[in-house]
Amino acid sequence: MSHHSELIASDIDAYLAQHEQKELLRFITCGSVDDGKSTLIGKLLIESKSTYEDQLAAIEKDSIIHGTVAGEIDPALLMDGLKDEREQGITIDVAYRYFSTAKRKFIIADTPGHEQYTRNMATGASTADLAIILIDARHGVMTQTKRHSFITSLLGIKHIIVAINKMDLVDYSQDQYEKIKADYTDFAAKMSADDVHFIPLSALKGDNVVEQGENLPWYEGSTLMHMLENVYIASDRNFQDFRFPVQLVNRPHLDFRGFCGTVASGTIRQGEEVMILPSKKITKVKSIVTMDGELEEAYPPLSVTLTLEDEVEVSRGSMIVRPGNQPVISDKFDAMIVWMSEEPMLPGSRYFIKHTSQTVPGTISTLRYKVDVNTMHREETPTLKLNEIGRCSLSLNQPICFDAYRKNRTTGAFIIIDRMTNNTVGAGMIVDRGQLGKSDLWDDESETETVVTKPGSVSIEERSARFGQKPCTLLLTGLAGAGKTTISQLLERRLFSEGRACGVLDGQHLRSGISKDLGFTAEERSENLRRGTEIAKLMNESGLICISAFVAPSEEVRQKAAHVIGKDCFFVVHLAAPVEVCRERDETGLYEKADSGEIANFPGVSFEYEVPANPDLVLPTHELDAEQCVDQIIELLRSKKMID
Repeated sequence: MSHHSELIASDIDAYLAQHEQKELLRFITCGSVDDGKSTLIGKLLIESKSTYEDQLAAIEKDSIIHGTVAGEIDPALLMDGLKDEREQGITIDVAYRYFSTAKRKFIIADTPGHEQYTRNMATGASTADLAIILIDARHGVMTQTKRHSFITSLLGIKHIIVAINKMDLVDYSQDQYEKIKADYTDFAAKMSADDVHFIPLSALKGDNVVEQGENLPWYEGSTLMHMLENVYIASDRNFQDFRFPVQLVNRPHLDFRGFCGTVASGTIRQGEEVMILPSKKITKVKSIVTMDGELEEAYPPLSVTLTLEDEVEVSRGSMIVRPGNQPVISDKFDAMIVWMSEEPMLPGSRYFIKHTSQTVPGTISTLRYKVDVNTMHREETPTLKLNEIGRCSLSLNQPICFDAYRKNRTTGAFIIIDRMTNNTVGAGMIVDRGQLGKSDLWDDESETETVVTKPGSVSIEERSARFGQKPCTLLLTGLAGAGKTTISQLLERRLFSEGRACGVLDGQHLRSGISKDLGFTAEERSENLRRGTEIAKLMNESGLICISAFVAPSEEVRQKAAHVIGKDCFFVVHLAAPVEVCRERDETGLYEKADSGEIANFPGVSFEYEVPANPDLVLPTHELDAEQCVDQIIELLRSKKMID
């Protein structure tokens, strides 16, 4: 329902016009079972005056029968409407509620906490702009908390509010709040969480839900409602890459032929040139038609009908894009898959893949690994079971047009359908980035029989004794502007001053020489790091500490580099500066060029940077200066016994 407003009584038309212009925020509540998700939303609705009197009366009566709070109204009953939910006191299905305030409209998805209903949680999260992750202050970070947090990261939810609930049951202890906050921060460092906020609250008592809690005088931050009303989401949508999957060809009479669909990303205006995929025919937009008349411009998430100036072949499943900004067209790609079926996923099995407006037969050809949500480590496995998450390679019967999920949540997502039962058994997020089909030199072996390698006359042990150090490779990875070059050079100077034998290997320097033939696709970035890794290996064999500075945006490629060097002497240092900070530091205009499309495949803008899953050291370079970062790297080397 809508909030109370004086305009409703005095000028209903003005109120409706004002209400229509409000920004819509979709958010979910998630976390472990019994963390208080339904209670929080119920309290939010009640205290924001978004419930009717007859609803409150019904909830008051039901609280006597089903309520879990003796003698009080149980706010959770506003959300848990199913009979089984009320009898068991749990959430089973995703419950949606709508309400508004003077500033915003909201759609809430209350998702289940039980592990067996994780697939329902993933469904609710798929369209959310923000996630509220609840944590019971008594129990701290649980396994399901981590699982839901990982799924929100996987699904590209940029804004996270960690609500540490039930503070009344721990006497509103600041120490307990700070401990849980530190535990979650350590875990979240392994995920790609861009905007994380923490708030202590009591959903049942109402502390910090809508009004500041009198029992939490030590907390000086915002209330939950204030955060929801003011979180900035306008920049979350992709307005650069125009993608229009055609859902229907509309031919009501002989004089009209339009193509219906929803603008997935980007903008389009009348008269602009477009390309039809997969045929790659070029034409111009004649008109943009809606039920309310024609528009000059369309943008996401508008549903419109496009008419074109030329008679080109367009059908359901086609995609309309800009000629100079095209998605990948291929029948093979990699994806992270959340498995949603009791029947396990078996590599080699055939399924239907539903992507945008088309359904294509295909095969999950390879299961690369599954992710342990507790440690974020990768594990080899022959299959994916219910609620497990893994990276897979897929092969389809025909090419489709797709983008990376991080770049476009519509053209980068798909569902997997069982061919026999027609049930949805999995959901996927595409992670492949580059041109496909080229050989991967990481795995190639030399075919020249005359190539014979012999060990040097000086052993590594002898070199270690001479230099007083163990050779190793440090990979400094992060976005452009995170500080890789500055810190690597300062680290080299510090080690050299201490009498260490070391050297810097910078990915940009390689591109001016040994890698001058490479561009910036995923495979070419992989090849640049491969060449750098081989050089680092030679440096290590010469007894040197190699400080390598590469963006290295792919976690899979970083793992390959670790395998070549040896995991015992390969250390990943993640320079974790937010992209906003990196933009501010950019003095060469790289980000501006990437925004305009002048530079393609730019990590953090048009190309995904995958946060290291288990780095040896995380350095928030927006909070630490370069000297402090070097101090921590030196301490890492000492703790690993690489230097005395």
